[in-house]
Amino acid sequence: MNTRHLARFGVLTAASSAIALSLVAPASAHVSASVSTAAAGAYTVATFSVPHGCDGSPTTEVEIQVPESVLSVTPTRNPLYDLEVRTEELDEPLADSHGNEVTERTASIVYTARTPLPEGQRDTFELSFQVPDAEGETLSFPTIQTCEQGETGWVEVPAEGQDADELESPAPSFEIVAASGDIEDSAEQASATAEGSGDSQPAAAAEGGSSAVGWVGVGLGLVGAVLGGLALARSRTGA
Repeated sequence: MNTRHLARFGVLTAASSAIALSLVAPASAHVSASVSTAAAGAYTVATFSVPHGCDGSPTTEVEIQVPESVLSVTPTRNPLYDLEVRTEELDEPLADSHGNEVTERTASIVYTARTPLPEGQRDTFELSFQVPDAEGETLSFPTIQTCEQGETGWVEVPAEGQDADELESPAPSFEIVAASGDIEDSAEQASATAEGSGDSQPAAAAEGGSSAVGWVGVGLGLVGAVLGGLALARSRTGA
Protein backbone atom coordinates (compact mmCIF):
# COMPACT_ATOMS: atom_id res chain seq x y z
CA MET A 1 0.00 0.00 0.00
CA ASN A 2 2.85 2.37 0.87
CA THR A 3 4.47 1.76 -2.50
CA ARG A 4 1.22 2.48 -4.29
CA HIS A 5 0.71 5.69 -2.37
CA LEU A 6 4.26 6.79 -3.18
CA ALA A 7 3.75 5.99 -6.86
CA ARG A 8 0.52 8.00 -6.95
CA PHE A 9 2.24 10.87 -5.15
CA GLY A 10 5.06 10.79 -7.71
CA VAL A 11 2.57 10.96 -10.59
CA LEU A 12 0.78 13.90 -8.99
CA THR A 13 4.10 15.69 -8.36
CA ALA A 14 5.18 15.20 -11.96
CA ALA A 15 1.86 16.49 -13.22
CA SER A 16 2.06 19.54 -10.95
CA SER A 17 5.60 20.26 -12.15
CA ALA A 18 4.50 20.03 -15.78
CA ILE A 19 1.68 22.50 -15.14
CA ALA A 20 4.08 24.89 -13.38
CA LEU A 21 6.54 24.74 -16.27
CA SER A 22 3.78 25.40 -18.78
CA LEU A 23 2.84 28.54 -16.85
CA VAL A 24 6.44 29.78 -16.71
CA ALA A 25 7.24 29.06 -20.37
CA PRO A 26 5.46 32.08 -21.92
CA ALA A 27 7.33 34.51 -19.64
CA SER A 28 10.70 33.02 -20.64
CA ALA A 29 9.87 33.34 -24.35
CA HIS A 30 11.09 36.95 -24.43
CA VAL A 31 14.65 37.95 -25.22
CA SER A 32 16.00 38.39 -21.70
CA ALA A 33 19.16 39.48 -19.90
CA SER A 34 20.87 38.10 -16.79
CA VAL A 35 23.92 39.68 -15.15
CA SER A 36 26.79 38.34 -13.06
CA THR A 37 26.26 41.29 -10.71
CA ALA A 38 23.92 44.27 -10.69
CA ALA A 39 25.86 46.23 -8.04
CA ALA A 40 26.44 49.92 -8.78
CA GLY A 41 29.97 50.62 -9.99
CA ALA A 42 30.85 46.93 -10.41
CA TYR A 43 32.03 45.28 -13.61
CA THR A 44 29.46 42.79 -14.86
CA VAL A 45 28.78 40.39 -17.71
CA ALA A 46 25.28 40.58 -19.14
CA THR A 47 24.07 37.47 -20.96
CA PHE A 48 21.30 38.00 -23.52
CA SER A 49 19.23 34.95 -24.40
CA VAL A 50 17.37 34.58 -27.70
CA PRO A 51 15.03 31.59 -27.23
CA HIS A 52 13.18 31.45 -30.58
CA GLY A 53 12.80 32.95 -34.05
CA CYS A 54 10.24 35.39 -35.46
CA ASP A 55 6.94 33.49 -35.69
CA GLY A 56 8.83 30.37 -36.71
CA SER A 57 11.37 32.08 -38.99
CA PRO A 58 15.10 31.52 -38.28
CA THR A 59 17.08 34.39 -36.71
CA THR A 60 19.70 36.07 -38.91
CA GLU A 61 20.76 39.09 -36.81
CA VAL A 62 20.61 40.36 -33.23
CA GLU A 63 21.31 44.04 -32.46
CA ILE A 64 21.69 44.97 -28.79
CA GLN A 65 21.38 48.69 -28.14
CA VAL A 66 23.45 50.06 -25.25
CA PRO A 67 21.82 52.51 -22.79
CA GLU A 68 23.25 56.04 -22.79
CA SER A 69 24.51 55.77 -19.21
CA VAL A 70 26.93 53.02 -20.31
CA LEU A 71 29.83 54.49 -22.27
CA SER A 72 31.54 51.31 -23.40
CA VAL A 73 30.93 47.57 -23.58
CA THR A 74 33.17 44.66 -24.52
CA PRO A 75 31.30 41.99 -26.49
CA THR A 76 32.16 38.30 -26.28
CA ARG A 77 32.89 36.61 -29.59
CA ASN A 78 30.47 34.00 -30.85
CA PRO A 79 31.94 31.64 -33.49
CA LEU A 80 28.59 31.34 -35.29
CA TYR A 81 28.22 35.10 -35.82
CA ASP A 82 30.04 38.07 -37.32
CA LEU A 83 30.45 40.85 -34.79
CA GLU A 84 30.11 44.60 -35.34
CA VAL A 85 30.53 47.37 -32.75
CA ARG A 86 28.64 50.54 -33.66
CA THR A 87 29.66 53.80 -31.99
CA GLU A 88 28.31 57.34 -31.86
CA GLU A 89 29.83 60.73 -31.05
CA LEU A 90 28.97 62.31 -27.71
CA ASP A 91 27.49 65.80 -27.65
CA GLU A 92 30.12 66.72 -25.07
CA PRO A 93 33.28 64.85 -23.98
CA LEU A 94 32.94 62.89 -20.76
CA ALA A 95 35.40 61.33 -18.34
CA ASP A 96 35.35 57.56 -17.85
CA SER A 97 35.96 55.75 -14.56
CA HIS A 98 39.75 56.10 -15.08
CA GLY A 99 39.59 59.84 -15.68
CA ASN A 100 40.21 59.55 -19.43
CA GLU A 101 38.35 61.88 -21.78
CA VAL A 102 35.81 60.05 -23.92
CA THR A 103 34.36 61.58 -27.10
CA GLU A 104 32.31 58.61 -28.32
CA ARG A 105 30.33 55.75 -26.84
CA THR A 106 29.23 52.28 -27.83
CA ALA A 107 25.78 52.64 -29.38
CA SER A 108 25.01 49.01 -30.18
CA ILE A 109 26.48 45.57 -30.75
CA VAL A 110 25.36 43.63 -33.81
CA TYR A 111 25.68 39.85 -34.16
CA THR A 112 25.03 38.63 -37.72
CA ALA A 113 24.53 34.87 -38.05
CA ARG A 114 26.79 33.06 -40.49
CA THR A 115 24.13 30.35 -40.51
CA PRO A 116 20.61 31.37 -39.41
CA LEU A 117 19.62 30.28 -35.91
CA PRO A 118 16.82 27.72 -36.45
CA GLU A 119 13.45 28.09 -34.80
CA GLY A 120 13.31 25.89 -31.70
CA GLN A 121 16.94 26.54 -30.81
CA ARG A 122 18.36 29.24 -28.53
CA ASP A 123 21.60 31.19 -28.37
CA THR A 124 23.24 33.63 -25.97
CA PHE A 125 25.33 36.78 -26.37
CA GLU A 126 27.55 38.35 -23.68
CA LEU A 127 28.51 41.96 -23.05
CA SER A 128 30.98 43.08 -20.38
CA PHE A 129 30.75 46.62 -18.94
CA GLN A 130 30.81 48.70 -15.78
CA VAL A 131 27.45 49.18 -14.10
CA PRO A 132 26.66 52.91 -13.69
CA ASP A 133 26.76 54.25 -10.16
CA ALA A 134 22.99 54.74 -10.07
CA GLU A 135 21.35 52.55 -7.45
CA GLY A 136 17.66 51.93 -8.17
CA GLU A 137 17.91 52.81 -11.87
CA THR A 138 16.75 50.24 -14.42
CA LEU A 139 19.11 49.61 -17.34
CA SER A 140 17.27 48.64 -20.53
CA PHE A 141 18.91 47.19 -23.65
CA PRO A 142 16.43 47.46 -26.56
CA THR A 143 17.14 44.51 -28.84
CA ILE A 144 16.20 44.06 -32.50
CA GLN A 145 15.86 40.44 -33.61
CA THR A 146 15.91 40.13 -37.41
CA CYS A 147 14.82 36.90 -39.07
CA GLU A 148 14.65 35.49 -42.60
CA GLN A 149 11.05 36.66 -42.59
CA GLY A 150 10.22 39.68 -40.47
CA GLU A 151 11.75 40.98 -37.26
CA THR A 152 10.82 41.46 -33.62
CA GLY A 153 11.73 44.59 -31.71
CA TRP A 154 12.23 43.85 -28.02
CA VAL A 155 12.25 47.57 -27.28
CA GLU A 156 9.32 48.34 -24.98
CA VAL A 157 10.24 50.03 -21.70
CA PRO A 158 7.61 50.20 -18.94
CA ALA A 159 6.29 53.61 -17.99
CA GLU A 160 6.65 54.79 -14.41
CA GLY A 161 4.58 52.52 -12.19
CA GLN A 162 3.87 50.05 -15.02
CA ASP A 163 4.62 46.35 -14.64
CA ALA A 164 7.07 45.06 -17.27
CA ASP A 165 5.07 41.82 -17.48
CA GLU A 166 2.26 43.81 -19.07
CA LEU A 167 4.42 44.59 -22.11
CA GLU A 168 4.21 42.45 -25.22
CA SER A 169 7.83 42.93 -26.33
CA PRO A 170 9.79 44.22 -23.33
CA ALA A 171 13.42 45.26 -23.70
CA PRO A 172 15.92 43.12 -21.75
CA SER A 173 16.71 44.97 -18.53
CA PHE A 174 17.89 44.76 -14.93
CA GLU A 175 17.74 47.03 -11.89
CA ILE A 176 20.94 48.41 -10.38
CA VAL A 177 21.35 47.53 -6.71
CA ALA A 178 23.46 49.06 -3.95
CA ALA A 179 27.23 48.77 -4.28
CA SER A 180 28.68 45.85 -2.35
CA GLY A 181 31.49 46.15 0.24
CA ASP A 182 35.14 45.69 -0.55
CA ILE A 183 35.13 41.91 -0.49
CA GLU A 184 38.78 41.63 -1.54
CA ASP A 185 40.05 43.71 1.41
CA SER A 186 37.86 41.73 3.79
CA ALA A 187 39.25 38.48 2.43
CA GLU A 188 42.83 39.70 2.86
CA GLN A 189 42.16 40.76 6.47
CA ALA A 190 40.59 37.40 7.24
CA SER A 191 43.59 35.63 5.71
CA ALA A 192 46.06 37.74 7.72
CA THR A 193 44.13 37.05 10.93
CA ALA A 194 44.17 33.34 10.26
CA GLU A 195 47.92 33.35 9.59
CA GLY A 196 48.70 35.43 12.69
CA SER A 197 46.71 33.22 15.04
CA GLY A 198 47.89 29.95 13.59
CA ASP A 199 51.67 30.10 13.99
CA SER A 200 52.02 27.83 17.03
CA GLN A 201 48.86 26.15 18.25
CA PRO A 202 47.88 24.44 14.98
CA ALA A 203 51.40 23.03 14.67
CA ALA A 204 51.26 21.64 18.21
CA ALA A 205 47.84 20.20 17.52
CA ALA A 206 49.14 18.59 14.37
CA GLU A 207 52.05 17.04 16.24
CA GLY A 208 49.73 15.79 18.99
CA GLY A 209 47.42 14.36 16.36
CA SER A 210 50.30 12.57 14.66
CA SER A 211 51.41 11.06 17.99
CA ALA A 212 47.90 9.89 18.76
CA VAL A 213 47.61 8.27 15.34
CA GLY A 214 50.92 6.48 15.93
CA TRP A 215 49.84 4.99 19.30
CA VAL A 216 46.53 3.88 17.82
CA GLY A 217 48.40 2.10 15.06
CA VAL A 218 50.61 0.28 17.60
CA GLY A 219 47.54 -0.76 19.63
CA LEU A 220 45.78 -2.13 16.56
CA GLY A 221 48.91 -4.06 15.62
CA LEU A 222 49.03 -5.75 19.07
CA VAL A 223 45.37 -6.68 18.91
CA GLY A 224 45.92 -8.19 15.47
CA ALA A 225 48.82 -10.24 16.73
CA VAL A 226 46.80 -11.63 19.68
CA LEU A 227 43.86 -12.55 17.47
CA GLY A 228 46.19 -14.22 14.98
CA GLY A 229 47.78 -16.31 17.75
CA LEU A 230 44.40 -17.45 19.05
CA ALA A 231 43.31 -18.43 15.57
CA LEU A 232 46.49 -20.47 15.07
CA ALA A 233 46.09 -22.22 18.40
CA ARG A 234 42.48 -23.20 17.60
CA SER A 235 43.47 -24.56 14.23
CA ARG A 236 46.17 -26.75 15.77
CA THR A 237 43.80 -28.01 18.47
CA GLY A 238 41.23 -28.87 15.86
CA ALA A 239 43.84 -30.77 13.84
